[in-house]
Amino acid sequence: MAGDHRGEAAVTARRTFARVMAGLLALSAALVVALYLVVKTLLAPLPGEWATSIRLGPVRLQASVPALLRLATAPWLAPLLDGRTVAAYNGPVHLAWQEDSQTLAARCAPCAVQAPGLGGEPVEVDELRLTVQRHGEQLNGEVSSGQVKAILHGDLSKGGLRLRLQLPMTPMADAYALFGASIPEVARARIEGRLALSATLALPGGEFSMTPQIEAFQVSGLGTEALVNARSACSEVTSRLTPESWLARAVIAAEDQRFYEHGGYDLAELGAALAQNQNIREEGRAGRGASTLTQQLAKLLVTGDERSPVRKLRELLYAVEMEQTLGKNRILRLYLAHAPWGNGICGAEAASRRYFGRPATALNPSQAAWLAAMLHNPALEAERWASTGQINVTRTQWVLMGMRALPRRQRMRLAQELEKPAPDTWKPPAVGP
Repeated sequence: MAGDHRGEAAVTARRTFARVMAGLLALSAALVVALYLVVKTLLAPLPGEWATSIRLGPVRLQASVPALLRLATAPWLAPLLDGRTVAAYNGPVHLAWQEDSQTLAARCAPCAVQAPGLGGEPVEVDELRLTVQRHGEQLNGEVSSGQVKAILHGDLSKGGLRLRLQLPMTPMADAYALFGASIPEVARARIEGRLALSATLALPGGEFSMTPQIEAFQVSGLGTEALVNARSACSEVTSRLTPESWLARAVIAAEDQRFYEHGGYDLAELGAALAQNQNIREEGRAGRGASTLTQQLAKLLVTGDERSPVRKLRELLYAVEMEQTLGKNRILRLYLAHAPWGNGICGAEAASRRYFGRPATALNPSQAAWLAAMLHNPALEAERWASTGQINVTRTQWVLMGMRALPRRQRMRLAQELEKPAPDTWKPPAVGP
């Protein structure tokens, strides 16, 4: 009998345990569902609010980005982020919460940084640090890398986040040191001058504006003085072009209208290019460039035409030194001797003889303007002419109007004449080299 009682007690205990476990599981499931519903409610984007997709365990949901930012910087939740690492497209981001100052700190090392104005590819820096404090809808903090430190301010709103970045005057050498691993010239060049920067970025739209300031930028140690007596490597015919020739004037009008005013870089043109490219980036069209003739010469002779921020930064170093070692007239002559004109044609003399059957010094203003108009996209313009027998009239007219050595009335007349068929003037390029 005692054994029967013990058996019944064991069965009862097992049943009780099973009921308790089932209740606990049901309660846990209810808590998980409740927690999910709470999180979903807290993060649910309002109509028209900036949203992103996040994963909570096996579930993916739409979340309000402003709400995520508020939670990540809230003193009651941010400590839970301390010591965690988040995988981001920039690289691994290590988070820390500084209780005394109520600051969220993030460190990305190594970190891929998008460089506005320097091309679409990111450039890698050893480390990028960010600190953020939130007071209501205002964000304040600092962005730093190496010896470069910028102040960050942000405004949260239903529609997104507007960031303002202020970099005080900083040695150019410190700025270039951030990219020392990717730019070998940094190790041997002497870089002087200072850089300051004001920038704004609106998210999620991505509208970007930037106002840079550069003081006393000088570079030495790259050896560009060796180019003083350089001859064209792409044309056997030596051109006798001078800065006063029509083609030289047309090239300046087409490619670098402030050529004689800048020191190798043109901040005004950079700002204009950034503003214009904001409007066309979604349309898939080529953006406006901001390279000076000196930067283009550096690309032709030294850095190559790889489309990357690193190449643009190297190009700038060489351009600044070339201005000091070569001077404007030599830079212009070297550019004319090496510039590409499509169909494998290189140099102004070869282009003039190929397209017009005459020396470059014998070109009239309209012919010079047509050749200069090709330089923004030589391959495309050469193909257009070969297939249609037509020139890019609009751009050529624009170049003509920029040739200030011509009286305005003459520029207007020549620009109008370009719209009329003139088979005796515009001839297809001859076959052969």
